[in-house]
Amino acid sequence: MNILERFSSVTTFIFDMDGVLTDGSIWIFPGDEHIRRMDMKDGYALQLAVKKGYRIAVITGSHSLPMQERLATLGITDVFQRVQHKKEQLHTYIRQHGLNKNEVLYMGDDIPDLEVMQSAGIACCPADAVTEIKSIAHYISPRSGGKGCVRDVIEKVLKINGHWEADTGVRSV
Repeated sequence: MNILERFSSVTTFIFDMDGVLTDGSIWIFPGDEHIRRMDMKDGYALQLAVKKGYRIAVITGSHSLPMQERLATLGITDVFQRVQHKKEQLHTYIRQHGLNKNEVLYMGDDIPDLEVMQSAGIACCPADAVTEIKSIAHYISPRSGGKGCVRDVIEKVLKINGHWEADTGVRSV
């Protein structure tokens, strides 16, 4: 089965935050304030996927209230932060929602994502992921983290399933 056939079974996207939803950069300001960067095109795709009935979750070892708020504006409320054991969180999420692991696409970029990617039905990574992650990925996006890799996988899945179309009800945020 090729990757596009596997993409057709996806009902759930799960993303790491830093290095996938963001470009992995953290700007540190006085007072220990951190700022991350997200791509607007990723945001459009995330919002459209939610509107089309796909589940989207974020599992991350880090924490960012502004990122959580940004994701909430896109309709994403399943945000698990400060997760020590991502694989366990994935299994809990799959059980809670009665999913088959083959419905789940996980995108990660670094060593903390290794085990969880091996437990997901489809393991994906951005172009700038570390070598160990690229070696186990079923699909490597040509786009880098925080620069369209999320849009890339969502767009592929939605197009394969006939859910990608111009939608004036979805705003660019």
